[in-house]
Amino acid sequence: MNKVKIFVKELSKKTKEDRATGLAAEQSYYYTLSLFPMMILLLSIIPYLNLSTDQVISAMEKLLPGETTSMLKTTILDIIETRNGGLLTFGILGTIWSASNGMNAFIHSSNIAFEVKESRNFIVSRLISIGLTFGFIFAIIVVLVLPVFGNVLIDALSKIIDLSPETKLIFSIVRYTVAVVVMAAILSILYFVAPDKRYPFKHVIPGAAIATVVWLIISLGFSFYVSHFGNYSSTYGSLGGFIVLMLWLYLTGLVFVVGGEINALLFKHKVLKSKKDSTTTHYNQTMYSTES
Repeated sequence: MNKVKIFVKELSKKTKEDRATGLAAEQSYYYTLSLFPMMILLLSIIPYLNLSTDQVISAMEKLLPGETTSMLKTTILDIIETRNGGLLTFGILGTIWSASNGMNAFIHSSNIAFEVKESRNFIVSRLISIGLTFGFIFAIIVVLVLPVFGNVLIDALSKIIDLSPETKLIFSIVRYTVAVVVMAAILSILYFVAPDKRYPFKHVIPGAAIATVVWLIISLGFSFYVSHFGNYSSTYGSLGGFIVLMLWLYLTGLVFVVGGEINALLFKHKVLKSKKDSTTTHYNQTMYSTES
């Protein structure tokens, strides 16, 4: 327990020194810019899945705070009710470019956490950002589609195969489990590739796991608070939805930054322990040689 307290104190000190809140704000800014192209991309696919407008709006209301859904509702309806291949193409290109800027901010925060400078050239760095963007988009699709549209998928499968209530329950549990595992796996890859420093993959797992769990808790808790207690619309009017969205993206960025700080701190402890063990071993060998 004492080790945990010491680690938490060190983590708190390091996040302050690395300006974690400022890095989170930087990420949230780029995530906001990439959010609408990403929304266009995801919603442009929906008309080809034969999902009704009511199903999509209902799912969005469950996923997002009420103010945010109201702000985006008109745009959502326009995109869903129109099959537009050009819009889909624009969504892909816009999302990749905008979100890659967000990944650049993520790479920047990871380098700060590990106290290294970016030595990769612009092209390599941008290609890495685009690759990480594809992984992040995949994770978001899985995290959103499986829990939100899981019932739709189960109903569609039931029309093809006769599913028992027990099987449907298993599918319901599996869809949430898969969503969490995929998110943790993608975050692990992000934490491993983003910093300009090579270290064993196993060292990224703690930060990725903690970031995933905390992000899910914060997202659910923040959505519940805003829906039941935080009436932003009455205070800020039509800007309420946008403010709620920015706060959620800021918290998301902060969680991702702290996850990287956890990995960096654990790796630092591992290196120091290895050096200490190596020094002790060398000392013992020297003493043994002297005595001999």
